[in-house]
Amino acid sequence: MNSKLFRISLTAALSGFLFGFDTVVISGANLPIKELWNTSPVFHGTFIMSMALWGTVLGSLLGGIPCDRFGRKKTLFWIGILYAASAIGSGLATDPYMFSFFRFIGGLGVGASSVAAPIYISEISSPENRGRLGALYQFNLVLGILIAFISNYLLKGVGGANDWRWMLGVEAIPAIMYTIMVISIPNSPRWLAITKKDDEGALRTLKLIFSETDAHHKLQEIKEHNPVTVAKESLFSGNYKTPLILAFLIAFFNQLSGINFVLYYAPEILERAGLAAQESLFSSISIGIVNLVFTFVGVRLIDKLGRKQLMKIGSIGYIVSLAMVGWCFYSGAGSALLLTFVLVFIASHAVGQGAVIWVFISEIFPNKVRAFGQSWGTGTHWVFAAIITLITPIFLDEEKGIFKENPWPIFIFFAGMMVLQLLWVLFKMPETKGVSLEELSDQLSGKE
Repeated sequence: MNSKLFRISLTAALSGFLFGFDTVVISGANLPIKELWNTSPVFHGTFIMSMALWGTVLGSLLGGIPCDRFGRKKTLFWIGILYAASAIGSGLATDPYMFSFFRFIGGLGVGASSVAAPIYISEISSPENRGRLGALYQFNLVLGILIAFISNYLLKGVGGANDWRWMLGVEAIPAIMYTIMVISIPNSPRWLAITKKDDEGALRTLKLIFSETDAHHKLQEIKEHNPVTVAKESLFSGNYKTPLILAFLIAFFNQLSGINFVLYYAPEILERAGLAAQESLFSSISIGIVNLVFTFVGVRLIDKLGRKQLMKIGSIGYIVSLAMVGWCFYSGAGSALLLTFVLVFIASHAVGQGAVIWVFISEIFPNKVRAFGQSWGTGTHWVFAAIITLITPIFLDEEKGIFKENPWPIFIFFAGMMVLQLLWVLFKMPETKGVSLEELSDQLSGKE
């Protein structure tokens, strides 16, 4: 693989590291903040825990606008600024409203990141390595999750009652480093050629990826599929029904697996299983390690086995592990057995949905609507993530939760949703590995 291409892709994918760190770092601050401000379960779920996700929803739904207008690169730069501002502001917050505002700012960065980075990487890579390079985003995301868990564990006890401020504020360091690094990457060749009509700029970027002859050929292919004379179409014009449905369903099932429920509330779930607070934080690190290791496996396999095969494997793992976690809670099985099946669940997610979702959504939309198609898919993902995080305290709260005695029905519900995902993968999900973006555009719009 071209080393320069790998470096460029990795730099863009580092926004995924900040994504993972920012979304999970709140797990260590969850209980201290609940005690500090003594808010109701509904307020805690709506503002403290899910405000970042509502920012993410808005950032993902609107992320296609700056991606198209200012380019993928500039959007990635300003994402870094948002992350840094959020880390500093939430760490210094003096009340729950100020805290929620800065978490919302960070959420905007996460949402825009999940639009800009995957489409940027898909547009600079070739069909042979697009899956692996695109999955770098997810790999960095889970690396950020692991580092957040480790950071929370190490910072526990450092600042006394203000531990959580350090946990949140430390994110400013990688955010500033990323912002500086992204200045050096080139603009997307497809954005330059299609949106800016800058063939020379597009060709310069393509020559970083292909030989000179192949670069000219690729530019010609891009232009043939996106002639200047064709008016810009609406994403919802009716011509993109198939990719719209595919993006919606993969994002819908991603969140109805319960992945954000487990990641956000990992310490609390493990404490319910009988682990002490410090043990639950330490066990959360094992979740991060398993997530990272099996994401690496997914990255290695995505261009070999393909997106569909990984989704089959992940779906079966989901069903078994979620059903067993539900059984462990229902029967009162030991915390070690429950943690084991939580880790199997995390591994199943990492190999399947985790490795596939951002790559798949970035591939299935044509060049001219890719930014807005990515916004549609990621927006769906984050709407359901926000809803699940919002209502979790209503079900899980120790005093007023519907399942305060035992949360087993939650996991059985998620297992049932994964049966539906498996059926969708088997009968409806197309394979996209090894196919150029332009060829996929023809296939999924019915031109072939």
